[in-house]
Amino acid sequence: MKICRFNDNRLGLVDGDNVIDVTSALDVLPQYRYPLPRFDPLIANLDKIEKRILEIQASAPRLPLKKVNLLSPVANPGKIIAAPVNYQRHFDEVIKDKDLHHDVRINHIHKAGLFLKATSAMVGESEGVALRKLDRRNDHEVELVAIIGKTANNVSKADALKYVAGYCIGLDITIRGPEERSFRKSPESYAVVGPWLTTADEISNPGNLGLQISVGDDLRQKSNTSDLIMGVAELIEFASSFYTLYPGDILFTGTPEGVSPIKPGDLLHARIESLGSMDVQVRAADGSN
Repeated sequence: MKICRFNDNRLGLVDGDNVIDVTSALDVLPQYRYPLPRFDPLIANLDKIEKRILEIQASAPRLPLKKVNLLSPVANPGKIIAAPVNYQRHFDEVIKDKDLHHDVRINHIHKAGLFLKATSAMVGESEGVALRKLDRRNDHEVELVAIIGKTANNVSKADALKYVAGYCIGLDITIRGPEERSFRKSPESYAVVGPWLTTADEISNPGNLGLQISVGDDLRQKSNTSDLIMGVAELIEFASSFYTLYPGDILFTGTPEGVSPIKPGDLLHARIESLGSMDVQVRAADGSN
């Protein structure tokens, strides 16, 4: 299934060029009181949601996909986890370009580890990117995103993909500079996730998906997840050895070579094989300098 969140937090099933409004499927979710759970309730109960969608989709309203506003498919991630320099050619380009590394030591991912982005940075396709620090370089980074579907703690690489609910396209927007990664990558709208969640059963091999991004008509990044240094399973094993992963946690797997600046007015077109594509408008944040 391709499941989306759209307009005023409605739930949709993407069917070709249409969205089937299956919001009533949310009635199967348990009710929670304060303190709220650490996980995303929809992702934690995705099997129940999928079953209910199958029961109601035939009679549910259909809307043209191009007429809806797509939000991030996960509403309440507990963590956004990201992998730095996880493609060798991107590692090489960062090492060579002072505008990318700013004299900060760049380690191989096995030494650098993972980093966290603020959950408040997350937006969907239709919300766009609002750039801050316009006097500095802001870059696009297209990535495969994995959505954790079950609580994972010290899981093995062999079992790791069993803990994935689905996959999305991700844009890890980055302000260049000497500060820590998580600081420069956490402004609001700097984690675009979408356009929908493609459930894991539709992706037989996340380690062999073509991905690319264009700015306008200019192709900037093009690669394949087969070039990842640490694949999805290895990243889940690595992350879950340090902290528990919960349903709805978001894992950005890293970006290939070709990162480059973006500016207000740009249109980003990102595509990942079998996951679809999304067009993301770039603007200046209110009060940005």
